[in-house]
Amino acid sequence: MELTLKELEAACQSCRNCPLGKTRTNLVFGVGVPDAKVMFVGEGPGAQEDAQGKPFVGQSGQLLDKYLAVIDLDRSKNIYIGNMVKCRPPQNRDPKPEETEACLPWLRKQVKCLRPKIIVCLGRIAAQRLISPDFRVTRQHGQFIEKGGILFMGTFHPAALLRNPAQKADALSDFQALRDKLEALGIK
Repeated sequence: MELTLKELEAACQSCRNCPLGKTRTNLVFGVGVPDAKVMFVGEGPGAQEDAQGKPFVGQSGQLLDKYLAVIDLDRSKNIYIGNMVKCRPPQNRDPKPEETEACLPWLRKQVKCLRPKIIVCLGRIAAQRLISPDFRVTRQHGQFIEKGGILFMGTFHPAALLRNPAQKADALSDFQALRDKLEALGIK
């Protein structure tokens, strides 16, 4: 019997497969609609996400929401947002490979529940783990790669865009390419 997203999240609450589970304030499992055809995957929660238990709620989340609005996507209407790791790494450092590996079964189960048609990897960590270990966001952003019947696209992490605003135009272009792909596939 397959678990629903809510049941999966409840099971994940007790996860201590890596040290991050012991230091978190809140599990940051994911948000969105259970029938989302588009899933966004970031690297891991930051301080505000850890405090609220929801992904992308800080400044980078506000920027992400602006990009989503441009292409008529919304976390409360038609997408799902999660992370590679469900618990905050200390000082917002990149998740370690062993932490990502420990959390990967949870992400796989989320994908299995959702059955998205497209997964958008937000940043290097997600893109290198889900698309290809040698994926370079600065060179390959906005390109679609099919794996296992799912289209994957890597783009800039919103936090990176806040640090380097010169990349915002490229990110907008990626989101427009996503919109065009959704239209071509007849997905709303």
